[in-house]
Amino acid sequence: MVFEEAHADEHIDDGMVLLQANLDDMNPEWTSYVSDLLFAEGANDVYWVPIIMKRGRPGVMLNVLTDERAVERLEEIVFRETTTLGVRRLRASVHRLGRRIVHTETQWGTIPVKVGLFQGKEVQYAPEYRECAAAAERYGVPLKQVYDEVRRLYLESKGEAR
Repeated sequence: MVFEEAHADEHIDDGMVLLQANLDDMNPEWTSYVSDLLFAEGANDVYWVPIIMKRGRPGVMLNVLTDERAVERLEEIVFRETTTLGVRRLRASVHRLGRRIVHTETQWGTIPVKVGLFQGKEVQYAPEYRECAAAAERYGVPLKQVYDEVRRLYLESKGEAR
């Protein structure tokens, strides 16, 4: 088991902003494209929530979590690439767990597992999706089989085989 530190220290990010826009007239096929643009320009997180807007119209709420230094360029993307006429800016604090990446050896190659640490103790772990998906595709096995095996090997490496 090999691991590397990734955002090793648990901390609070106080300089965060949550950008929000409600959309009821945008082609839903655009959401993936817009998300990719926002992530490429530094968004920490992008997610879409189905909502019911005024007069009972279905819509989505775009949420973009970012460092305050990226607000202007991310808002520009939202205005340019969506149909919104306004963006809410909400100050936010984010409590981030300490993290480390554990490289787990599998029959399909090395697959990283992200481990979350709260007050120095492991509270969660998850195999990295992209590497699991690539292994599943490359070796023609179900994605869930790759996930199950990576989880099993990770726990076994810690002496917690289940």
